Amino acid sequence: MPTLILVRHGRSTANTAGILAGRTPGVRLDDHGRAQAEALPARLAAIPLAAAVSSPLERCRETLAPLLAARPGLAVHEEEGVNECDYGDWSGRKLSELSGEPLMEVVQQHPSAAAFPGGESMRHMHHRAAEAVRKWNARIAEEHGEDAAYVLCTHGDIIKSLVADALGLHLDLFQRISVQPCSVTAIRFTRLRPFLVRLGDTGDLDSLAPRPATGDDAGQATVGGGTGAP
Repeated sequence: MPTLILVRHGRSTANTAGILAGRTPGVRLDDHGRAQAEALPARLAAIPLAAAVSSPLERCRETLAPLLAARPGLAVHEEEGVNECDYGDWSGRKLSELSGEPLMEVVQQHPSAAAFPGGESMRHMHHRAAEAVRKWNARIAEEHGEDAAYVLCTHGDIIKSLVADALGLHLDLFQRISVQPCSVTAIRFTRLRPFLVRLGDTGDLDSLAPRPATGDDAGQATVGGGTGAP
């Protein structure tokens, strides 16, 4: 099955201001975030990409723009299933103000029980994102083959929840995962299980490119320090 290249959007004006942006319209990349986005094509240069998928929000589309300019034939698809969590009444508020809300402790310690006033629950966020990825895995495999890779630009909480899903972790553990702006997280899917092969990577990604098949691959170990990823 395909390899999913997850990219968190570049640093935004809301990140810099300490604001929980959520789905607030008009939140764009700041100067540093634009520089991060400009560096993305070179970081992914060695990886053949079958498609690009994006959250509908501006900061994700901005992050992918340099990559799409560098690869004119790469199709981009908007996917509502990987939109930012709907934080409802919390959207647009300062994180420093929200830290004193009783719900914030639940969000951090027991997120599977957290539902944002006027928004969605973290359980729903987790479910819709995982279903969206499964849908795209099937589509990419059917249209481009089982060994294809595709890039998906989305948001921190979405990526953390997808990593938890890939590792078989309960949603209550997903706050232990950290992904920085414009970092790359890669999950290689197989028929039986996924493999997390990058987490929050901000450096070189050439080793994610497809490898030539060798006779040794069939016997590759998956225990005792082996990579476990075909």
